[in-house]
Order: sequence, then structure tokens, then C-alpha cells
Amino acid sequence: MVVRENFENNLQELQNKMSEMNTLTLEAFENAFTAFKTQDVELALRVIEEDNEIDVLETEINQFIVWLMVKEQPVARDLRRIIGALKISAEIERVADFAVNIAKSTIKIGNANSLIKGTKLEEMKIISMDMLQKAVSSFIDENILLAKEVGSLDDQVDDFYSENYKQLTVYLSSSAADTNQAVQLLFVNRYLERAADHITNIAESAAYLIKGEIYDLNT
Repeated sequence: MVVRENFENNLQELQNKMSEMNTLTLEAFENAFTAFKTQDVELALRVIEEDNEIDVLETEINQFIVWLMVKEQPVARDLRRIIGALKISAEIERVADFAVNIAKSTIKIGNANSLIKGTKLEEMKIISMDMLQKAVSSFIDENILLAKEVGSLDDQVDDFYSENYKQLTVYLSSSAADTNQAVQLLFVNRYLERAADHITNIAESAAYLIKGEIYDLNT
């Protein structure tokens, strides 16, 4: 009984580290998009600099998982949870990388008059961050309904992605002005869509833990 209690405590520590990493990523994404909207280059630079903290935490999680697997030699559901945590931490790190990419686009745009108000980029960001919170919670709380909700929200992000892509490409073909910014907005559109895909992967890992079946929530 004591052995199992120690194992559960280690799993709780692992989940705490994942939650911390997720919180840092949410903050990075919010800061990156705020910088993007307000063309705050200093804030964008801070997002890039602070990404190292997320990378370090992912490494700590990976090392902790290796230690846990060697020490406990988990099987069945426990093994699924630990492997799921390994995959999810990698997905969270990728989402954080997209926050960095948005910050870099902000720097490239500079002080040009912003075109963002004519797009659905902010709506994509809001939905994506809601997805991230739900996806990680679905894993930690073993909530299959949250995991499935993430899949539905991803469809909304895809719809906005297509809408933005059409609008921005039409703008590029009809206007020689602000070409650089329009191209960067197309990149940001892609970063948000890809971030949502990685978040959906997190929800799929959660669904596998809960049901022991592979779910494709991207369809």
C-alpha cells in the first residue's frame, strides 16, 4: 500500500509539472498575441527570451518520466498515463514554439499600420487557448467529454483559418501596400492553425488514457 501511495505521489508531481508548463505556455501565447496586436516589440522579445524556461521544464519532465519508468516499471493504465504525459509535454512545447513564432512575426512587421482588425486571427487565438486548457484538463482529470470538445473547437479554428487565408491572399493580389505585413499575417494564421492541431493531439492522448482506444479528433 505504501509503495502504491509513493507512486501516486510521483504521478501527482508529474501532473504538477505538466500544469506548470501549460500555464507558462498559455501566458507566452497571450503575451505573444498581445504584442502582435499592439505591435509591442519589447513584449515580443520577452516572449522569445522566456521560452527557454518552458524548454527547461520539458527537459525536467522527460527526465522525471525516465526515472519514474525505471523505478516503478509501470504497466497497463499507469504506463499509458506516463507515456501520455511524455507525449503531451512535447505537444505543449510545440505550442509554446508557435507563440515564439508569432512574437518573431511581430518584430518583422514593426510599426506598420495593423491589418489584424480585418481578420479572425484573434478569434482563432481565443479558441486555441480554450482548447489548450480543456485538453490538458481532460488528461489530468480523465474527462472524455472535454477531450471530445477540443475536437469540435478545432473545426472552428480550421474554418477561421480558411476564411483568413482567402481574405489575406485576395488582399495580397489586389494591393501592393503592406505586402510584408499581409505575408506575416498569413504566417500567424498558419501558426494558430498548427497550434490547434497539436492541442488536439493532446486531447487524443487524453482520450487514449481514458478509454484505451485511439481517437482521431482531427477529422
